[in-house]
Amino acid sequence: MSVKNTSEVWNLVEAKREAFFALSDRIWEMPELNFEEHRSCADHTEMLEQQGFRVTPGVADIPTAVMGEAGEGSPVIAILGEYDALPGLSQEAGVAEQRPIIPGGNGHGCGHNLLGSGSLMAATAVKDYLAAHGLKGRVRYYGCPAEEGGSAKGFMVRAGVFDDVDIAISWHPAPFAGVNNPISLACNEINFHFRGRASHAAASPHLGRSALDAVELMNVGVNYMREHMPSTARIHYAVTDTGGSAPNVVQANATVRYLIRARDLPEMQALLNRVKKIAEGAALMTETSVRSEIVSGDANLVGNTPLEQLMHRNLERLGPPVFDEQDKAFAAEIQKTLTPDDIKSSFARFGLKPRMGVPLCDIIFPPESGDGTLVGSTDVGTVSWVVPTVQMRGATYAIGTPGHSWQLVAQGKAPAAHKGMEHAAKVMAATAVDLFLNLPLIEEAKADFRERLAGTPFVNPIPDDVNPPIPGRLADV
Repeated sequence: MSVKNTSEVWNLVEAKREAFFALSDRIWEMPELNFEEHRSCADHTEMLEQQGFRVTPGVADIPTAVMGEAGEGSPVIAILGEYDALPGLSQEAGVAEQRPIIPGGNGHGCGHNLLGSGSLMAATAVKDYLAAHGLKGRVRYYGCPAEEGGSAKGFMVRAGVFDDVDIAISWHPAPFAGVNNPISLACNEINFHFRGRASHAAASPHLGRSALDAVELMNVGVNYMREHMPSTARIHYAVTDTGGSAPNVVQANATVRYLIRARDLPEMQALLNRVKKIAEGAALMTETSVRSEIVSGDANLVGNTPLEQLMHRNLERLGPPVFDEQDKAFAAEIQKTLTPDDIKSSFARFGLKPRMGVPLCDIIFPPESGDGTLVGSTDVGTVSWVVPTVQMRGATYAIGTPGHSWQLVAQGKAPAAHKGMEHAAKVMAATAVDLFLNLPLIEEAKADFRERLAGTPFVNPIPDDVNPPIPGRLADV
């Protein structure tokens, strides 16, 4: 892509910056959880309509998923957005101390207010570029709910909404800017429901069979298993139903939810089977019964070298985001609430040598940076198994800020966050326009995609009989 074309699409992003900064701030101000993002989805839908997209609501029969499309014919390039928040992270904006707006309330602790708005900002610039030059092809914006443990994109993949997409592009807020190292953990979230027999804990304890005892024994068994599983795997759990609050009643029912992660789908499935055996053993020891229920699941990310190289070229052409002294001063105040290990770990995750006293990103990190040991899971991974996919990290917050923290929420409306969001939108938009202008690049990406998946059939980690837990709908039993 020529410098002239690059500058033009960057100008198209800049032309509407205030509208999209305002959208991001509105989403920040109304943090909504998995599959409950009705107001956030409505605001994204309204913006799509204002910008002239053809809108499809309720994508994949999910009320808070939306798709906007512009252009005609092929290729089809999708830009993915998110807008869900996290529980328990309510926090005032612009202050470097923990100060909840609503104690125990929700907050955008992963920057998804920026993610969705920045992706829609990029899609709009691409739409305007295609129209200005009469180029053939379609750009789509997918508003995807419930990334935080809801795996909505997995349900959307299962519904076939990406089947005619040629390329998918996305990003995520981060402390540094660069092409995302395509490593993530495959995962399943699964409930284990134990059922026993209630009785009086003093007068007839011998007649009771405690489901809570079974949960505790299961947790002990899984913790002993940790020594004997791959070092990159991760297992977490939360007791979601203790069976009651009365200690003089033997608890007849109890539930524990597990999140099981591993480097790829086969490894994750093997680990899940072992955890199921431990649950069955706990039930056997306590003479209770157990039923397991998968809630959600993500596949591991599949990389794409041609797309990653293309995105990196656009990052180098643009350079890192430009932050001013006020941005740096606020980031430095945030860093005072962190530990040196927080800051060192942030550098290490991106394969960078620690530099203390640097509050905000001033570089583009190199491709394939980091050793891949400090990674999480994302439902973008599931998309990457059915469409050639590329992601970037956009620098929107102070170096060292932990994900899912009050510090990240506090920075969600800061000028630095807006600048990082615009920077990411420019890179994604330029990457998409490059593909529209050079169709052989799409074929290269597809060839890479086919080669990586040769002999490895895709199995969606969400079984066909599992439905998204949409509030107001009957849950699976």
